[in-house]
Amino acid sequence: MIAGGIVLFVIGAILAFAVSFAVPGVSLPIIGAILMVAGVVLFIIGLVATLRGRVTTERRTVDPDGGVRVQQRVTDDEPR
Repeated sequence: MIAGGIVLFVIGAILAFAVSFAVPGVSLPIIGAILMVAGVVLFIIGLVATLRGRVTTERRTVDPDGGVRVQQRVTDDEPR
C-alpha cells in the first residue's frame, strides 16, 4: 500500500506540473492534484496498517538473588 501511494503521488505530480500539452475536455493539473491527494491518503493508510500490527510488551522485574533490575522489551508482528 505504501508503494502504491508513492506511485500515485509521483504520477499525479508529473501530470500536474510536468505535462505541457492539453487534452480537450480534460484538465490534467486537476487530475494530477486528485492523484496526489489519493497517493497521500493511500500512503497514510499503509503506514497506519503497518504500525497497527505491532504489539510491544515490556516486562520489568527485580532479580531476587542480586537485587538487579531487569527490563525486557519484546515487539511482535502479527502475521498478515
